[in-house]
Amino acid sequence: MFIRNAWYVAATPNEIDPLGAGQPLARQVCGERMVLFRGPGGAISALEDFCPHRGAPLSLGRVCDGELVCGYHGLRMGCDGRTVAMPGQRVRGFPAIRAWPVAEYAGFVWVWPGDPALASHEQLPALPWADGAAVKPGWAYGGGHYEIACEWRLMIDNLMDLTHETYVHADSIGQPEIDETPSQTRVVGDEVITSRTMNAIQAPPFWQQALAMNGLPTDQPVDRWQVCHFTPPSHVMIEVGVALAGRGGIDAPDDAKAATIVVDFITPETAGSIHYFWGMARRFRADDAELTARIREGQGRIFSEDRAMLEQQQRNLAAHPTRDLLKLNIDSGGVMSRRLIDRLLAAEAAAASAQIPAAA
Repeated sequence: MFIRNAWYVAATPNEIDPLGAGQPLARQVCGERMVLFRGPGGAISALEDFCPHRGAPLSLGRVCDGELVCGYHGLRMGCDGRTVAMPGQRVRGFPAIRAWPVAEYAGFVWVWPGDPALASHEQLPALPWADGAAVKPGWAYGGGHYEIACEWRLMIDNLMDLTHETYVHADSIGQPEIDETPSQTRVVGDEVITSRTMNAIQAPPFWQQALAMNGLPTDQPVDRWQVCHFTPPSHVMIEVGVALAGRGGIDAPDDAKAATIVVDFITPETAGSIHYFWGMARRFRADDAELTARIREGQGRIFSEDRAMLEQQQRNLAAHPTRDLLKLNIDSGGVMSRRLIDRLLAAEAAAASAQIPAAA
């Protein structure tokens, strides 16, 4: 169902109280109910959202001096999942609850819902716009978080086939040339790449605004590109932009284009719901906070249109689980991404089976 031995975005740092006090954050990742909070040193911990005393959700408690206090009877939990104290009771010998590896990276809080022994920070995705916990100088990033009632692979299908823009986003980023221009899909190692280039066209409304924001004319033909990168477990980075026609397209100099990276981190919540962390990174007017807010607002409207479509699609598919769906040429990016996912799921299942002792 889920690739578990991988990093997923669980939250943004501002969702978690920075002082090691206040309210913890409840979140479900790959079917695992977690509670996130900051310990005494400010590092974030992710524990099973289950009090070992009576099974109450620890997320209904509070954080006090970097320890998690159950809101039912006051049991105190440490960052490692071990019971620290309880009023009038010796509890040091209680077994620990589950704790998952956590990393703060690129402005997000990441969790590893699989085997903790396999987690390493080297497996966090390489992001050209991020450096450690922050955005690199010269780049700007703005984004948001949606909860969407759809199966996680449906969102990957959506992002790896951008022909839907002509119809779902007709008033912002859609245009007929997307339908009229074929895409190319290839697999490079554990990455699926789908690309489309449209030359000497009129920029759609969203990109006209982006050109104007970068001090470029909006009434001239442009070359437009879309390069979608899927990497496991469920991340999609999309290089998108427009350049004044004939100036080199995606390789045009910065003063002749408006170029961005659309950031899509898809975190399965349950079999039929996801946490969708979306955003846009750019390298023009990086210090303009007002521009970042305007782009974020426009992008949020676009992705809300995707949310409405995907949730209705999920309802239809759930009502007709045995119906065959058509496969078209435009589906190649999603199809190849699912093949890669299936291969990784099978490998993870085989590794798990190999660790189970044979019956006597």
